[in-house]
Amino acid sequence: MSGAFKDNYGVTSTEELKAVFNSPIARGAFGNSLEISIKTAIIGAILGGLFAWAIASGKQGGVFYKVSVALSSVLAQFGGVMLVFAFLATFGFNGLVLTFATKFLPTSFLADASWLYSMNGLAVLYTFFQIPLMVLVFLPTLENLQPQWREASDALGGKYYEYWIRVGIPILTPSFAGAALLLFVNSFSAYATASILINLADFLTPLQIATALTSETGGSNPAEAKVLSFFMVVVVIIAMTLYALLRRNVSKWEQRR
Repeated sequence: MSGAFKDNYGVTSTEELKAVFNSPIARGAFGNSLEISIKTAIIGAILGGLFAWAIASGKQGGVFYKVSVALSSVLAQFGGVMLVFAFLATFGFNGLVLTFATKFLPTSFLADASWLYSMNGLAVLYTFFQIPLMVLVFLPTLENLQPQWREASDALGGKYYEYWIRVGIPILTPSFAGAALLLFVNSFSAYATASILINLADFLTPLQIATALTSETGGSNPAEAKVLSFFMVVVVIIAMTLYALLRRNVSKWEQRR
């Protein structure tokens, strides 16, 4: 992190730090990174949480449980070249879906592959590996919900919604929020998927860092890359600090349990 306070000659300076902070291009890329990370973290957390709840509601150790957990483990690591190729082969300009949509649904959005190369398209790809990651992270918390608590609530005359408002949701909220923060960090630091699909240096901060380090046109600027990395690390530290605080609350509840 100290490299962010030095120029390309190793001299201590804050000029590059100020230049990147005031750069509209850097701000735009940083804003795009935050936007797509927040969106995919929220969507991934909600959908992944629902899938995890469906898995936890079934029989633990059953076929559905084992297949779902194994599939989530695989898909959570399914990114980069493999993921982009799969989506291009399916939704790309010569993809299977576009071929059929052009013939049978020519007015639908599926007949136009341009959406895949936009911010929304990249968000879809990110969400694809965010959902199974949420399943893996949030499933243990759902499994820790004791059926006796629901039975006690019913015995005391509590209704279904009262159990979730007073017991279920308060217990699950810290873990859910912590898992969403992990998804945010996971998306915020992702590089390979965006690099292969869009490959625009000023689109996301990780792409901008790569360009500053490996420019083939003589425009490399390691000091700029270090400053951009510094700003990313600051965001990650904030997110992980919040996650640690949430996990502390969950740990206290588990110890009391």
